[in-house]
Amino acid sequence: MNDWIKVINISKIYNNVKVLDNISFDVKKGEFLSILGPSGCGKTTLLSILIGIETADEGKIIINNEDISNFSPSKRGMGMVFQNYALFTNMTVYENVFYALKINKVPKKEAQDIALNIIKKVGLEEHINKKPNELSGGQMQRVAIARTLALKPSVILFDEPMSALDADIRLTLRKELKEIQKEFGITMIYITHDQEEAFSLSDRVMVMNKGVIEQIDTPNKIFNNPKNEYVKSFVVNHLVDKVTSIEKCTGIDL
Repeated sequence: MNDWIKVINISKIYNNVKVLDNISFDVKKGEFLSILGPSGCGKTTLLSILIGIETADEGKIIINNEDISNFSPSKRGMGMVFQNYALFTNMTVYENVFYALKINKVPKKEAQDIALNIIKKVGLEEHINKKPNELSGGQMQRVAIARTLALKPSVILFDEPMSALDADIRLTLRKELKEIQKEFGITMIYITHDQEEAFSLSDRVMVMNKGVIEQIDTPNKIFNNPKNEYVKSFVVNHLVDKVTSIEKCTGIDL
């Protein structure tokens, strides 16, 4: 796989504090990358810069060999799944997905076909006429993902989408999200503070701390070869306390 996204020397300062300090990394096409770190490490600011709702003080973002650093969010070809789902409560599952296509000026018949197809693919066909208050948290999350996928973005960004869900639903949704990614082969960048979540979902994990990248590698390599004491403490020791094997961490048994 070729590098699809290149983030080059991104820095951001708020109130004289360097929230992001010369961040550089690549994401391959079709890859699932988790950005893992505690609150305040800069991961959400980085996501906001990627999607275009914040501007970096320095650096640039390249997608498919095109510099998109100054593009508006609507021109970046990215989709976003938010923590609070951001669904229209007065609309059904179908209407939520269809409306996203409608406002993006997709012709009506084509939009209807896309909406129906995507709802079926994410396993919501039997809930198609339900409104958000009739759905579980996991089902609402799938609607949010379906709505984003319908617009055919080149990459989907996730902002801690499972943090509001209980543990059992999170485990189920991890499996579903991996299946959805496999089905569509889409590039995903996933923000989380949850070590198990990052390790269970990702091809690679990027561990952040205080505005810098401490380590970026596959879950196995990070677990077996933490780059420094921070990674060992924040990631490895936490996982060892929680589970008995790296197989559990990486989701094989989930």
